[in-house]
Amino acid sequence: MSSYAQELQSTVQAMMTDGKGILAMDESKGTCDRRFEKLNIPTTEERRRTYRELILTTPHLADFISSAILFDETIRQSTQAGVPFVKFMQNIGIIPGIKLDLGAKDLAACPGEKVTEGLDGLRDRIAEYYQIGARFAKWRAVITIDTDTPSETCLVANAHALARYAALCQEGGLVPIVETEVLIDGNHTIDRCYEVTERTLQVTFDQLKLNRVDLERIILKPSMVLSGANCSEQASVEKVVEMTVRCLQNNVPDAVPGIAFLSGGQSIERATAHLNLINAQYAAQCPWTVTFSYARAIQQPALDYWHGDDANIPTAQQLLLHRAKLNSAACQGKYTPEME
Repeated sequence: MSSYAQELQSTVQAMMTDGKGILAMDESKGTCDRRFEKLNIPTTEERRRTYRELILTTPHLADFISSAILFDETIRQSTQAGVPFVKFMQNIGIIPGIKLDLGAKDLAACPGEKVTEGLDGLRDRIAEYYQIGARFAKWRAVITIDTDTPSETCLVANAHALARYAALCQEGGLVPIVETEVLIDGNHTIDRCYEVTERTLQVTFDQLKLNRVDLERIILKPSMVLSGANCSEQASVEKVVEMTVRCLQNNVPDAVPGIAFLSGGQSIERATAHLNLINAQYAAQCPWTVTFSYARAIQQPALDYWHGDDANIPTAQQLLLHRAKLNSAACQGKYTPEME
């Protein structure tokens, strides 16, 4: 067992505080710049820093957010007043985390499929981020649904990388978020998505066990079971929730303390509605805490309103807080569309 076992346990418990979620603000420089370009915001480090400060200094954010995933650039930045972001977060009770993967690259001999890279030198990177103040990490595997995909090769390669990352994290004092994203792109049915999500989870947990990862000290970040974005028949909220919960109950061990969904391609309102119904209808049947780890579904209205103009920051922060509050309510099964 890791010498950090007790600390990892405490971190998981704090991250899974009732009614709070994990804010994903770990967009890479490239992804952040693309979002800025759409709004004609200058793609400079200072503008990215200002935007991240806008998010983190939102008044009362810690009432609804337990922790936030940062990107390498962000974890080294400070507020305009000179307070390191990590220190600022610790002071307000938000746990700092770090994105550790180096992105999904083409998988050799598997056309159209990706494998996430970043294992080389990972032990040293974990040690550095722990020193900076990170207490958890994230690694994302992306699985594409098509006629011939995902291949077993792709599933095993990604699951193996996730498991090795998770083992290294626990050894170095970081709680690993294990992110299995089955992409919404495509015209597949919800039944096909269920099959792929099930197999993805099976292979992932096989590899986690094989690599001796302590399941009581991880957080799973899965995608929901959804119809493909281009599928002619879009499943109802009830259908999505029923199939998502069934898939998780059949494939996620009870030992896992928490599930924090990604919002992957869903509309902002739909991501909240799905999370709400899962907790309103099935919380008693779920052995894990079920919460959110959303990025766009919390940030987008704030980014759109800010638009790079700092005079807009107070209102942008209100919009951010509003979405955090709604998703916090959804964690408790207390959200209603009227709250929008």
